[in-house]
Amino acid sequence: MPDAGRDQNDELISGGHLVAKALKAEGVEVIYTLCGGHIIDIYDGCVDEGIAVVDVRHEQVAAHAADGHARLTGTPGCAVVTAGPGTTDAVTGVANAFRAESPMLLIGGQGALTQHKMGSLQDLPHVDMMNPITKFAATVPDTARVADMVSMAFRECYHGAPGPSFLEIPRDVLDAKVPLSRARVPKPGAYRASTRSAGDPAAVERLADLLTHAEKPAILLGSQVWTTRGTRAAIDLVRALNLPAYMNGAGRGTLPPGDPHHFQLSRRYAFSNADVIVVVGTPFDFRMGYGKRLSPAATVVQIDLDYRTVGKNRDIDLGIVGDAGAVLAAVTEAASGRINGGAAGRKEWLDELRAAEQAALDKRLPQLRSDATPIHPYRLVSEINDFLTEDSIYIGDGGDIVTFSGQVVQPKSPGHWMDPGPLGTLGVGIPFVLAAKRARPDKEVVALFGDGAFSLTGWDFETLVRYDLPFVGIVGNNSSMNQIRYGQAAKYGKERERVGNTLGDVPYDQFARMLGGHGEEVRDPADIGPALRRARESGKPSLINVWVDPDAYAPGTVNQTMYK
Repeated sequence: MPDAGRDQNDELISGGHLVAKALKAEGVEVIYTLCGGHIIDIYDGCVDEGIAVVDVRHEQVAAHAADGHARLTGTPGCAVVTAGPGTTDAVTGVANAFRAESPMLLIGGQGALTQHKMGSLQDLPHVDMMNPITKFAATVPDTARVADMVSMAFRECYHGAPGPSFLEIPRDVLDAKVPLSRARVPKPGAYRASTRSAGDPAAVERLADLLTHAEKPAILLGSQVWTTRGTRAAIDLVRALNLPAYMNGAGRGTLPPGDPHHFQLSRRYAFSNADVIVVVGTPFDFRMGYGKRLSPAATVVQIDLDYRTVGKNRDIDLGIVGDAGAVLAAVTEAASGRINGGAAGRKEWLDELRAAEQAALDKRLPQLRSDATPIHPYRLVSEINDFLTEDSIYIGDGGDIVTFSGQVVQPKSPGHWMDPGPLGTLGVGIPFVLAAKRARPDKEVVALFGDGAFSLTGWDFETLVRYDLPFVGIVGNNSSMNQIRYGQAAKYGKERERVGNTLGDVPYDQFARMLGGHGEEVRDPADIGPALRRARESGKPSLINVWVDPDAYAPGTVNQTMYK
């Protein structure tokens, strides 16, 4: 019978179509997904709204790809997975985005509300599971609320430092239809406020004064510089005040290699000897030795989007909560005209740091150019660094081999470096490649995998072949989980170093060819460069299987810095 309570001309719309309308309003152009009966009405809505549906082979890949999309574009990524194991498979990707401060929305299916607590297919307490690793997690209770709650979830992604949100939508809520007039469908750009706070003006003035009078300043540009698209502001600051700049995480590439203010290998020396240290968008977590690697005599300033991060694990002299780009631009403005910002007197300090950089490079140079076989990992990552262009997005996915690359590989442009982030999740490589080639098809993507890391999500290499998304992939193959192997040998002796960490000698080049991609094997270091170029020219997803020395360990692995 007709619904007497509504206009007969009022369009009926399903929950899945309301999801798609809300995604469209947010500017979402693609969802990453693995199908399930709970969620297919969302697909139907996405087809009508012109949103691409990219299907993968594992839900972890979908979540990582949504994370990767957010990092590259600055707009939230979206993954859609079914209930139960579909949602639990995506947990790792959500957790990784949470620690990496990456804005994404995971939508999970759920059994019908009419079957609540009855033991329906794939029923689990998803919201309870997601609460600790998201900025917002909720169940959509009514079809008319679907689009409203999707926009609410996106809004919460940007509360403080960005992060993931989760929504579960019961099957009957998603499939039911309601009059469009009953549903709130937010207008694009009308349900989120700007978060570009420039911080406390008094604190900005104080930082400008500190930097103007510092004799040996140093600044660390972390991931939030890229998250906030503050690259220009960061460059203007370091050049105006003649500051040595170090970069980590997604902040790598803020300054190009060769820039007079770009430093990399002398960071520990600088942080031990600087009188003012400014840490931008990086928490005092294990990567920073929980703040203990900064000189106790230095004046330490921390800038972060999240109030809770400022001063955590280490006392600071000044904390500023705000958007990295906006804060840095305000500091530059405040320092303008103050005796040339103290820049003229810092030449000796920068020369001192440059000498420390050169000494570190000279010490490593024999390994970077080593002709030894098996191939030294430093030689491999050096060849990769030489191969990159200004348009190459570099992705690192692994343990020991990516630790090597972090000391050598230098992206040539902002936003061209991707790694797991502080959760240290292996398996992000293929999903990040997928996201990168979908979001930036004009860019070359170069990915370095550890053999253990590639194994976790490597089957979605086929997804890249299926969608014709070429990239240059390199597997640093030592048939081991070497970062763990070293720790076991150091702790329990050489006779127990191979327990639980040794992999088979897998020919990943053959795996790539089997799935329709380009594959090559390399055992001689002289063959690395030519193989990279052939992979580039192939126009296919590729894997170059490089056999590296299993007894060579990165300094970070030897020092076990990740556990200290």
